[in-house]
Amino acid sequence: MRRVAVLVGLTVLAACGERSEAPSPAPIPGPVEAPLQATERPASATLEAVRRRGRLNCGVHEGLVGFAYTDNRGRWRGFDVDFCRATAAAVLGDPDAVRFVPLTAGQRFEALSTGRIDVLWRNTSWTMDRDVRGRVEFAGVNYYDGQGFLARRALELAGATDLNGARICVQAGSTSQDNLADWFRARGLTYTAVVADSENQAREMYAREACDAFTADVSALAAARTTLASPRDHVILPNVISKEALGPVVREDDATWTEIVRWTLNALILAEELGVTQANVAELAETSADPQVRRLLGGQGEFGSSLGLRDSWARDAIAAGGNYGEIFARHLGPDSPLDLARGLNAQWNARPAGLMYALPIR
Repeated sequence: MRRVAVLVGLTVLAACGERSEAPSPAPIPGPVEAPLQATERPASATLEAVRRRGRLNCGVHEGLVGFAYTDNRGRWRGFDVDFCRATAAAVLGDPDAVRFVPLTAGQRFEALSTGRIDVLWRNTSWTMDRDVRGRVEFAGVNYYDGQGFLARRALELAGATDLNGARICVQAGSTSQDNLADWFRARGLTYTAVVADSENQAREMYAREACDAFTADVSALAAARTTLASPRDHVILPNVISKEALGPVVREDDATWTEIVRWTLNALILAEELGVTQANVAELAETSADPQVRRLLGGQGEFGSSLGLRDSWARDAIAAGGNYGEIFARHLGPDSPLDLARGLNAQWNARPAGLMYALPIR
C-alpha cells in the first residue's frame, strides 16, 4: 500500500509539472526614438555679410560657353550663372543682386578661403582630397560629367586608345591632368602632355595645332568646339575616362550657409520633378493643393525660416530663371550651341533615367 501511495504521489507531482509553464523571459527594451526637437540654427557669418553688402559675390568660370560667359552687352550668362542668380534670389529676393567674379582653376579655392567670394559655382569636381583636406564644403551636384578627348575628324580616330604617342593639351593643376596620366599608365600607352596654364590657353593651343587632342570634361570640350573656326571638323571621342561630379563649393566653417546653397539647388531640382516652372510658379504658390508643392513654395510649413530666409525663398529662386530642367535646356540642351543630351543629368524618374534626385522638403 505504501508503494502504491508513493507511485500515486509521483504521478500527481508529474502531472502538476506538466501543467505548469516556465515564465516567459521579460522582453528586452529597445531604444526609444525621441522626436527631433527644433533647434535654433547657428548664425551664418556669410549670410550676414551678403545681407550687409546687399549682393552675393559668386565665383564663376572666366569664360566657358554654356556655363559662364559674357554676351556682347557684357551681361553674364550660362548654366552656372543662373544658379548664382537663383542663390541671390533665395537669399536677397533679387536675382540681379550678384557680383560675378571670374576665376581661373588656380584662383578659385583661394578666392573662397579668403572671403573674396561667398560661393563658387564654377564646374568644379567633387573629389575626396578637395572635400577632406581642402577646407571647403561641396553643397551638392548640379552637373554629372566625365573627362573625354576632342580631336580633329581628319585623324579618323576610333577611340582614345588611338591616341597612343599623341600630343595632348591639358590644363595644369586640374583633375584632368591627373586622370590623363592615370588612364594612359593603366593601359601601358604613351603620350606627350602639352600643359597649359588655363583652359582658355589649352583651347587656343589645340586650335593652332600645338597638340593632336585636347582633354577636359566633356561639357568643356563641347563648349570649346563651338569656338573653333569649323566646329564640324572636330569630334569628341566616345571614351569617357573619369567621373566628374560638378557642384557648388563653400567654406567649411559655415554650416548654415552650406545648407542654404544645398537646399537652393535641391529646390530647383525638385521644382522640375513637381512641374513647377518659371511661368507657373506664382500661380501654383496661390492655387496648388499638392502638399509637396505647397511646402516647396512656402504655403505650408516654415522651411524658409529654418534656414534664416523668407518662406518664399524657393519660389523666388525658381522665378529667377526656372527649374533645373529649364536652366539646362536654355544653356546646354539640344536647342543650345552645346547640344548636350540630359544623359546622367536627367531626373531619376525620366525615361531614360538619370541621376538627378530631389531630396524631400518636409
